[in-house]
Amino acid sequence: MIFGRRTFMGGALAVPLATKAWAADLPAAIRRLSPGLDRVMAPNAAIETIASGIQWAEGPVWLPDQKALLFSDPPANLIRRWQAGRGAAPFLSPSGAPGTDPKLIREPGSNGLALGADGALRIADSGTRAITRLDLASKRRTVLVDRYRGKRFNSPNDLAIARSGMIYFTDPPYGLVDGDASPLKELDHNGVYRWAPGGEAMLLDGTLSRPNGVALAPDERTLYLAVSDKDVAGIYAYPLDTAGDVGDRRLLFDARPMLGKDVPGITDGMKVAADGTLFCSAPGGLLIMTPEAEPLGLISAGDRPIANCCFGEDGRTLFMTASDRVLRVTLRINGWRA
Repeated sequence: MIFGRRTFMGGALAVPLATKAWAADLPAAIRRLSPGLDRVMAPNAAIETIASGIQWAEGPVWLPDQKALLFSDPPANLIRRWQAGRGAAPFLSPSGAPGTDPKLIREPGSNGLALGADGALRIADSGTRAITRLDLASKRRTVLVDRYRGKRFNSPNDLAIARSGMIYFTDPPYGLVDGDASPLKELDHNGVYRWAPGGEAMLLDGTLSRPNGVALAPDERTLYLAVSDKDVAGIYAYPLDTAGDVGDRRLLFDARPMLGKDVPGITDGMKVAADGTLFCSAPGGLLIMTPEAEPLGLISAGDRPIANCCFGEDGRTLFMTASDRVLRVTLRINGWRA
């Protein structure tokens, strides 16, 4: 079986997972694909469920000052906050656009979340169809950018913030009921964008059908992108220059061999640890791999897809949003960039 540029014998990632009924509640597990995984997490690392009963968990982000995890529930139009010993509770409702027409808007709420250097939240707001800023104390919201060349975005999905304050974000049509055929869709593409404070959105790539998760390498010289179209499912990489402009896109990891009828999920959200280790949603769970695309391990949430993840607590905890629940596992490495 081919993964990226390497061949792995035995088909370790191709074990079918039953997805017909979540009531089966198959246990979460960690599959060791390389001895290199032991550097990332202990062989006996245990996966814990910390929240459940969610419509669709997405976009987790850790708030160090509050010692809390925020995560989106786009269809419920809600951001929840989890704190140790207190569990999960509503934090922001609506998290996106209020009063949307369910016949037109499939995901009225927030999706990807990121913490800015100013301590405020940046939101890929699917319902409002914008990148917004949220002051965590007052919960005052500001639209940062909602158009490209005068036309409204489709439904911003995920974002990554550079040290300069520039925001890289994706804009697939997932939040619209009819996707590309939606009467609300104003743009003729689904894009990857860059926005700098005080400026306008710049289209970096408008040739992909389903751009999704986005992340920056620790040195910010590479932009990673997950594409969720099953025909080209994978992790792609763009070189970045000092101005934040992208070079030619290349396929870093081909996820198509991991797809299967009974395998949950697809390439979706991702995060990059301080040492460059990638944690990427993939068919079957969350794939851990080196910057050279060598798979180290696969975290499975049983019959549930894992949509996104983040580092939190002391930087050595990995939180994962897995459909109707949130999971966590302890790492040996510190995920946070210096």
